[in-house]
Amino acid sequence: MTILWALVAGLVVGLLAKLVVPGRQPVPLWLTVLVGAVGAVLGNAAASYFGVRHTGGIDWIRHLLQIGVAAVLIAVVTPAYVARHR
Repeated sequence: MTILWALVAGLVVGLLAKLVVPGRQPVPLWLTVLVGAVGAVLGNAAASYFGVRHTGGIDWIRHLLQIGVAAVLIAVVTPAYVARHR
């Protein structure tokens, strides 16, 4: 169940990150999910480091950190993926 949850969270975070990054990102869905999952994990680590991982109510700061990290990863991975698949 944990793996399934990680894939769903990776999909959501990855798609939101692609919306944040300007321009077109021609990366496949599997790479979006992978980058989203990595961004979610690193965003959680950053939230723990800053002490905002567990707050009252919805953890908006943690979610924004997850999406932000995933957006940076999408911006880094997209040119490498496109260059490799030309």
